[in-house]
Formats: sequence, C-alpha cells, structure tokens
Amino acid sequence: FFRFPMSAFSRVAGSRRLAASTFKSAATYASVDGLRKTPLFDMNVSMGGKMVEFGGWAMPVTYGGKEGGIMHTHLHTRASAGLFDVSHMVPVRIHGKDRATFMEKVLVADIQELPENMGTLSLIPNEQGGLIDDCIVTNAGDHLYLVINAGHEDKDLVHIQKYMAEFKAKGGDVSLEVVEGGGLLALQGPKAVDVMTRLCPDVDFSKIKFMSGHKMKVGGFECFVTRSGYTGEDGFEMGVKREDTVALASMLLEQPEVLAVGLGARDSLRLEAGLCLYGNDLDDTTTPSEAVLVWTIGARRKQEGGFVGSDKILGQIKDKSATRKRVGFTSTGPSAREGSPIFTKEGEKVGNVTSGVVSPCLKQPIGMAYVGKGFAKAGTELLVEIRGKKQPLTVTKMPFTTANYFRG
Repeated sequence: FFRFPMSAFSRVAGSRRLAASTFKSAATYASVDGLRKTPLFDMNVSMGGKMVEFGGWAMPVTYGGKEGGIMHTHLHTRASAGLFDVSHMVPVRIHGKDRATFMEKVLVADIQELPENMGTLSLIPNEQGGLIDDCIVTNAGDHLYLVINAGHEDKDLVHIQKYMAEFKAKGGDVSLEVVEGGGLLALQGPKAVDVMTRLCPDVDFSKIKFMSGHKMKVGGFECFVTRSGYTGEDGFEMGVKREDTVALASMLLEQPEVLAVGLGARDSLRLEAGLCLYGNDLDDTTTPSEAVLVWTIGARRKQEGGFVGSDKILGQIKDKSATRKRVGFTSTGPSAREGSPIFTKEGEKVGNVTSGVVSPCLKQPIGMAYVGKGFAKAGTELLVEIRGKKQPLTVTKMPFTTANYFRG
C-alpha cells in the first residue's frame, strides 16, 4: 500500500515517455547536495538509477540497461520478485500506556482491538473530514508502529503532535518517536517468500499472516518485517539499521529471483492493483466516502466516532451525501494523465482523472478518476479529453489485475 505522488514515467513496448510529473530530474539541480539521500543512494546510482526528486529525496525512477526499465521491472515483479528502496518513508513509534486510546483520536482504525503483531491500513483525517494522509499502523506489542508517506513529516507529525499535546495536558500517557536514518526495503512478488525462506531458515512463513509484523533476522541482519506492500503481490517490507541497509540489499539482489525496481514501476504496479496514491487519488479535501475507503473505518469506530472529523465523515456515510466517487477506468488511445477532464457523450463535464498509465500486464490505458456518483457504476461509458481530443473511457471495477496477497 505504500505511496508516492507522481504521474507516469512509462516505458511501454520499448519507448519512453515522461508525463507531466511531480518528479524532477536530479540533473536539473546544480547538485544533489540539497536533496535527502537514502542509505542506498550510492548503490542506486551505481546500478544506473535515474535519480529524481521526490519529497526532497533523491530516488531512482528506473535503473540502467534493458532490464532496468519500467516494462521489464514491472513484469518481473509480477512473475518473480522485485526489490524497492522505500527508505524515504517515515516510520514512527508511538509509546505510552494510553497510546491506543490516543491514536484512535487521530486515526479511523479500531486500534484497541488490533491484535499484537498485526497491522492495518488507516487514514489520518482533518477537522473537515478530508484526508491528511493514509498510513499503515501495526501493533508491535510494546508500541504502535506507524509508517507515513515520504515528505509528509511537516504535515502529519504537526497534526499528530497538536492533538498529542492536548491529550497529554489531560493526563494521557503517550509519546512519539520518529525513526530517522534507517533503511526500509520492500521485496515484492510471488517468489518473494522463496527468497525470505532461504534467508530466514528459522521462520515458518506459512504462519506469517498478511499485514502482520515481526522482528526477525534476514540473512543475519536484525529487521522488523511486515508482510505487506504496494503492488498487489505477496511481499515483505523490512526495516533495518542504516549501517546494514547496503549489505542487506546486496544480499537480496544476489538472489536469482530478485531485480531492483524503481518508483516508475512501483506506480504502475500499484495502479494495476487499484491502490491509492496520496497527492493524486487522495488529498486534504477527499473524504473516505468519496475515496471508497469507508472499509478502513472500524465497525466500533463507526458507532462511537470520536476521531478528528468524525461528525462530517460519519454523517456522510449515514446520509450518503457524497457527490463524487473514486472509480477505475480503461480507455483507448494515449494514456490519460492526472487532471484530464471527463465528460458524458452529451458534453457535460462529470469528473477528472487522478492517475493514469498504460498497464504493462493488460497492455491498455488504465487509471483512476473521481466522477459524479451517478456515473460511478461499472460499465458506464464516458469520454476523457487527452491532448485536446476526446477518447472513449469505460468505468470499471478495481483491481485491474488479480490481487495475490498471502491469505494463509
């Protein structure tokens, strides 16, 4: 589920195209000195990584050679295993005996009932019911482990700390620790479990549930491993000490199943899987009902409320007052881009594209959009304007490809 705002840098059928993007080539800077670097920066560059700016970080969008492009790495991840540097994400630990009670103020999930070692996708709402961010929260036993989006520290943490100060002023026992400088690696694909089994011979991965998190040694390196990801495939995300990150990544890349994958294929993979991208498909004005993410709100939370923005969010669920909905679509012609307007055949504007790419698996343009709720039914035929021309668009269910998460 792990996310980054971009539009498609796509390599399809041997050709490359850079869409209007929030990425900036590091070459446009006098140097990369002003950008933050992950522990794998030098390694990424040595592998021919095309380094781009994202959220103040220098990150690889593709790697060098024929095997490093989006098409090849995308399909390789679907068939085998891809390794992603996601060390730009922000891990946070929440401590204190009242941590679950407090986090239910700033998240919509049922934290009180979250089993130990299990995680869940959740949302951080604002006072108006919009979404500050989406995140993963895991019950790590003696603390809660939260992972927020890269570049969101100034927004997410300020918001959390504001409510934490109010909670502590009333006697609540809670504190926040940002885990800085470490490495975070994502190993994704149907053969990821084969690699992990080889490197963790003492772990029975048939008992490691989807969305669970555990401390374990991977190839001898101490890691916090969650069985999760952002591709629609089985996979694992490994938090590791900064000084061990290069050695662990090198060990993983030495495995015959594994290929390094950049942010470009990460975007096309998550889009095929129907997963939201904050900054494109979600923002401060989007509500859970509009985003079709009501399922992230725990049943008890829907009854009790008590989280920031709950009056607006629960009211909208109850009276079904959302006027727009997030949908998937397929189209013909060039890939639709973020912001492309959507029309009825009669010429009425009814929505906008938020993400679009040519699917390497389906070999046709796919995307996400927000449309008026009267046009959100699968099978609805609309038109999308691309480069001044209107192309046919069909609303469709998501995911676009079969989800292959491990279910045990």
